[in-house]
Amino acid sequence: MIKNRTKEDFSFKKPAVYSILVKGKVSKAWSDRLSDMQINIEQQAGDKTFTSLIGRIKDQTALSSVLLTLYEMNMTVISVKMLSEFE
Repeated sequence: MIKNRTKEDFSFKKPAVYSILVKGKVSKAWSDRLSDMQINIEQQAGDKTFTSLIGRIKDQTALSSVLLTLYEMNMTVISVKMLSEFE
């Protein structure tokens, strides 16, 4: 868990684990196009479907690539969280 850190504390040039939540269903077949992130479909009441993607991304450029791929798939990104950094 990250505590009491500001955005200036993160380099964004190092690998990190990210969690991305999108509205709708992302096929697990897209994992290779999404930096091999783990894809979990979450069905909620009222036929609402969300997909969480969790995985290690090597740098800010790779993160931008994942987000661009989701955009090109017409997915609505709900949140992007850095869970931890790697040295």
